[in-house]
Amino acid sequence: MQITIRGVTKQFGNFAALRGIDLNIASGELLALLGPSGSGKTTLLRAIAGLEPIDGGSIRFGDTDATRLSVQERRVGFVFQHYALFRHMTVLDNISFGLRMRPRAQRPAAAEIRRRSLELLNLVQLNGLEGRYPNQLSGGQRQRVALARALAIEPRVLLLDEPFGALDAKVRKDLRRWLRQLHRDTGYTTVFVTHDQEEALELADRIVVMNRGSIEQVGSTDQVYDAPRSPFVFDFLGSPNVLPGEVRDDGVYLLGAAAPFEAPNGLAPGPVDVYARPSDFRVVEDDPAAIAGRVLEAQRTGTLVRLTVLLAANGQSVEIEIPHPDPEMRVWLPSDRIRLRPAHFSLYRESRPAPARIVEDRSAAHSAPGSRVRGQ
Repeated sequence: MQITIRGVTKQFGNFAALRGIDLNIASGELLALLGPSGSGKTTLLRAIAGLEPIDGGSIRFGDTDATRLSVQERRVGFVFQHYALFRHMTVLDNISFGLRMRPRAQRPAAAEIRRRSLELLNLVQLNGLEGRYPNQLSGGQRQRVALARALAIEPRVLLLDEPFGALDAKVRKDLRRWLRQLHRDTGYTTVFVTHDQEEALELADRIVVMNRGSIEQVGSTDQVYDAPRSPFVFDFLGSPNVLPGEVRDDGVYLLGAAAPFEAPNGLAPGPVDVYARPSDFRVVEDDPAAIAGRVLEAQRTGTLVRLTVLLAANGQSVEIEIPHPDPEMRVWLPSDRIRLRPAHFSLYRESRPAPARIVEDRSAAHSAPGSRVRGQ
């Protein structure tokens, strides 16, 4: 089922929750609506479901104008963050509820309802638990029941609102893999809301990044991660270091560097913000395009070492990640001198105020070998 959204607006009092949303969702696609609280992602999901009437625009399911259709007429399966299971019903009764509530003329026979519900129970890998009640299940199991209940009505579209937000980290990871496989098996057009970047990148075919009721960028996971169109998208999909730079005729100069990087074609001279993630930096020696700094803190995290580096040019603190051990088997200590260059970066003319921390370089604190010093 293809979904076509054109010019959709929604206002709550003086607050514009959706500002002229245009979006095409392909049949069989797994699409993530990603953004911070208040960005409009849940409002858009509820508008697709028919749970939130829109003020303007249109929503089409295939060739059908669904804008004024009820939730039941749209035939969507909706999964909430907190399961919304009936506590007094067994697992099997929860799954079959939507089928049993159909008008008599559209309701399958009791035996068919039971057969279909047991089949879905097996699909979500909970066979044998049909007689249990929700309070006898784990959080992950309850969410699987909620998904099975949504699938029981044979929806045209499956919608999930922060489906794993109430679960702990390990269960979330397990259910993400399971949901991806379930999507492959069923082929439903699926839209899910999340504020978890890792979840969106792992699950989705495409990601819609939303901000203040508008769409900042739509693209594949590679497109939005590797080529973010705005500082907001870059910032939301990672923890960027924002460095001052300048585009000149011969390339991009970082503050304090003696030589440039190659500038993208057609970029006019002038100041820019250089965005680079911690993993984008490389430690170098004799490179005139590199910037000098001093290690403030080194923290081992599994196969990586996270370094906090104080830049010599402007006293800015940046975070970088390098493999452990690095090829030269170096052990980094506070006060060690270091030279860096970003291997990957994005340039923006205008951005939010840089999140860089300005730290005080207290020489006495750096003089003790092996001590850890945190930026102030």
